[in-house]
Amino acid sequence: MDVAEAIRNRYSCRQYQDRPLEPKQLAAVLEAARQAPSAKNLQDWRLVVVTDPQTKKKLAAAANNQTFLEQAGAIVVACTVSDHVMRCGQAVGPIDIAIALEHICLQATELGLATCWIGSFYADKVKAIVGIPANVTIIELMALGYPADAYKEHRREPIERIVCFETWQF
Repeated sequence: MDVAEAIRNRYSCRQYQDRPLEPKQLAAVLEAARQAPSAKNLQDWRLVVVTDPQTKKKLAAAANNQTFLEQAGAIVVACTVSDHVMRCGQAVGPIDIAIALEHICLQATELGLATCWIGSFYADKVKAIVGIPANVTIIELMALGYPADAYKEHRREPIERIVCFETWQF
């Protein structure tokens, strides 16, 4: 599978086979995150990978009762340890985490795994469950595992609606 195919086949999976990830696959996915670029090469991401069934159940409850998370092979709690703000005014943490998580998504897709970005969660509850210090910011959760559902193509805007050249033309 090439990168373009992985991009087309990636989707937000909400049904997982209740089975553990193969260590080799998990290592490959985490290595993909490690290779992600980051602002000023800060590499400010910290990933807590949760595979314990009881902890996944608690995280699912803290994620607005999204019970499908319990079946995923792992839940990745993606955190930043940086409060650096780029000259353009954007905080690096959310951007760096997004890049690393998308690397995870694409590598997982190539390996026949599936992912789902999770933004609906109570950070204070997640921190308590996995022991994240108060000064660390959780940006996102991500489900990772073997899909139990099938890819469904989603409508995408035509390129002309999202891209213009040289000046704003929308």
